[in-house]
Amino acid sequence: MLTVPQALDRLDSALAAAKAAGADSADAMYVGDGSTSVSVRLGKLEDIGRSEGEEVGIRVFIGHQSASVSSSDLTPQALAIAAERAVAMARLAPEDEWAGLAPADRLLTTLPQDLDIDDGQDPSAELLRDMAMAAEDAARAIPGVTNSEGGGASAGRAVTALATSTGFRGGKRSTSYGSSASVLAGAGGDMQRDYAWHSARHFSDLEAPATIGTRAGERAIRRLNPIKLETAPMPIIFDPRIGSSLVGHLIGAITGSAITRGTSFLKDALGTQVFDSAITITDDPHRPRGLRSRSFDGEGLPTNRSAIIENGMLTNWLLDAASARQLGLQPTGHAARGTSGPPGAGASNLHLEAGTDTPAALMAGIKRGFYVTELIGMGVNGLTGDYSRGASGFLIEDGEISVAVAEVTIAGNLISMFKVMVPANDLSFRHAVNVPTIRIDGMTVAGA
Repeated sequence: MLTVPQALDRLDSALAAAKAAGADSADAMYVGDGSTSVSVRLGKLEDIGRSEGEEVGIRVFIGHQSASVSSSDLTPQALAIAAERAVAMARLAPEDEWAGLAPADRLLTTLPQDLDIDDGQDPSAELLRDMAMAAEDAARAIPGVTNSEGGGASAGRAVTALATSTGFRGGKRSTSYGSSASVLAGAGGDMQRDYAWHSARHFSDLEAPATIGTRAGERAIRRLNPIKLETAPMPIIFDPRIGSSLVGHLIGAITGSAITRGTSFLKDALGTQVFDSAITITDDPHRPRGLRSRSFDGEGLPTNRSAIIENGMLTNWLLDAASARQLGLQPTGHAARGTSGPPGAGASNLHLEAGTDTPAALMAGIKRGFYVTELIGMGVNGLTGDYSRGASGFLIEDGEISVAVAEVTIAGNLISMFKVMVPANDLSFRHAVNVPTIRIDGMTVAGA
């Protein structure tokens, strides 16, 4: 894997080759990564894997024509051939009046901010094995756990770099670590599965494997002997580990590509009240040690902390340069890309600001409701906002969580769901998207 300076040197040579071949402008991206993962099952080592890869992607423009190529051969000769091929392809490509690099006057011109996303650690495969064993052992030690899908641990390192013919040069290196366990409780047709996991940029921030395993085992036990619910409208409480998917649906609806194609249920919602005024959703690319932290986006623009939803109001679309041109707006620093094809747009570290009530207070007034801990399937219509997903969790009776529930469907429409969303005060930062416990009234539970 190259260092950031080495990667930038390769990208510079690729851009020079593209210009020499006739490109009007170009950008190039390097991605190198390596990871080690270990999995165990029933107390025995099941797999140790090591993966490494490097690739450079080159995107060239001739007028409004563009093309992209990628190469895993990083020698200057190979990159020159790739650049020439990209130029030849661009000459044959159809014109796209919106295509082009990000505006040069908006590029990041200062040194990238240190976001503390590389701790310099390199844990051995033996240590990862011991972590995976500890996670599974703790899960299997919970009375009632009868089988296991396994425990796992991983460690990875990545280097990314971006250079443009308009003068941007930047890169970053990062580390990532993970630990998980998944087990089954019960026997025969009554078996229930659950899991727990944690990821972190710093090895020292990773939750203890035994804690992760214990949580997985306890979750599986709680799901035994589930009932089905009658079909009826009910208040629904979303557990934080799956409530983040609701924020994901919001982000998918406000990216530039969805807006320019007219395929978003929020295409006319900019500057309007989408949520209750108590709701604020923040994108924070500068959070230290964040799983999606970055100083610049996929086109070299600076990133900034921003409230995507502020006091319930949708403040902006998430725009790359092409979608911004099409909408007559400025790019927002949310371009996201790999080494193949043009950028799209996406968020970084997201969180829904905490509310004022505890989760218990949020449930206190519910006579009969549904606490959701797992969602199944992807039954969401991005054009209309219609929402229908399989779900499991627990019955809420008289404000208290009671018996397990399985094999039901929850349904509603995201437009109305967003307007009545109420967050609890239990926000914690564990993932790339973090939310507190969420209550939504007016949804339908379809059961037996």
